[in-house]
Amino acid sequence: MKYVSTRGQAPALNFEQVLLTGLAADGGLYVPETLPTFTREEIAAMAELDYPQLAYRVIAPFVGDCIPAADLQGIIEQTYAEFRHNAVAPLTQIAANQWVLELFHGPTLAFKDFALQLLGRLLDYVLERKHQKVVIMGATSGDTGSAAIEGCKRCSNIDIFILHPHTRVSDVQRRQMTTVVGDNIHNLAVRGNFDDCQAMVKASFGDRGFLPADRSLVAVNSINWARIMAQIVYYFYAAVALGSPAREVAFSVPTGNFGDIFAGYLARQMGLPVARLIIATNRNDVLHRVMTTGTYGRQELSHTLSPSMDITVSSNFERLLFDLYGRDGQAISGLMRDFEKGDIHFSAAAMEQARQLFSSRRVSDEETCRQIASTWAQCEYLLDPHSAIGVRAALDAGLAPEVPVVTLATAHAAKFPQAIAQAGLEQAVHLPLHLADLFEREERFEVLDNDLAAVQAFMAANINA
Repeated sequence: MKYVSTRGQAPALNFEQVLLTGLAADGGLYVPETLPTFTREEIAAMAELDYPQLAYRVIAPFVGDCIPAADLQGIIEQTYAEFRHNAVAPLTQIAANQWVLELFHGPTLAFKDFALQLLGRLLDYVLERKHQKVVIMGATSGDTGSAAIEGCKRCSNIDIFILHPHTRVSDVQRRQMTTVVGDNIHNLAVRGNFDDCQAMVKASFGDRGFLPADRSLVAVNSINWARIMAQIVYYFYAAVALGSPAREVAFSVPTGNFGDIFAGYLARQMGLPVARLIIATNRNDVLHRVMTTGTYGRQELSHTLSPSMDITVSSNFERLLFDLYGRDGQAISGLMRDFEKGDIHFSAAAMEQARQLFSSRRVSDEETCRQIASTWAQCEYLLDPHSAIGVRAALDAGLAPEVPVVTLATAHAAKFPQAIAQAGLEQAVHLPLHLADLFEREERFEVLDNDLAAVQAFMAANINA
């Protein structure tokens, strides 16, 4: 398996190389040169597998011969043994042909655990074998940071620096990052928004001169291919549980950065019968505007009840564009250069192709609260604000009644008690036992100005691994 850049000017890499690279040298994102595919018979047989077994079946072709089969199986089994539910990703029915795929049973109560618990173990395995040390740099709008820290904290070959927007994540989200103890763990609260943090990460990958010569920079954001790869699995897992491939399944995905829903697109390209992928956004609706107008443009960021989606530049959308433009790296490179100058407009052919599979819905904070309250009233199921946006979009999608719609429940409601209270629900939202004392733990983080040089200087001075 080889990986190529969406901008066409970087060398092709194998899985191990792309794991340690993140952003391509030409500024693009790595994607597989060719996708593995499954027959209907092979997909039907997946119904007999538990989650780790199915994960191995989906992931192994992407890894190729970079990791021996037995070692990869062991890594995957260790990863999902950490989850608190035996099914790993259980389905719950909330209405006729409306389902919720619970992706919050990992250590940090968010869907990011599916990829980042695996990524941490893959990095640990590869770095030990190569006798190499690296620096991880990531930006988080809430959930990526804690999942990355939890996944990488055990690795002595890694220094991890996570940037989050100061005062713009929930108290639970912040404390899940800042209470993890380790000399190699550094939390930086940046006086800015998530886009500012993300821009610093991208700029640092473009110019890594602030690091010692013997350290490379590794991404944990969804620009790292391994993140997307791991997320493909639960689309297959949910679909076969609901009767695929004998019938099509639709998915509603709360998304800001497009990585999670892009994994669903790849699952369809690999043979899974997906009827529709519904892009569910909050007020920061860059993806909804793309789907409805064909224009990709920045707007001022709004702070909402669903902070993990408070994003105005969707990094992973470039991966879809690469396919929509016939895998023409030169065309994508030109579009991204134009985007640096202002809004860009996609071709009619590209948008027509996208709309055959994707639809979108923007959901306000007020609608989010109403959906949390409505779902609770109808079936006593408590949605977090991100998942509520997904459910609202699913209910409004207008799909045929025989098509089951699965909303990806991306976080546990206990991470967002303020939103639950604002929805008018009085019952207490309890953290699981392993986090019950979270608010008693000591926090450690640095507050820094929204200044790239200051952030890079801090990183250079605090490399401990």
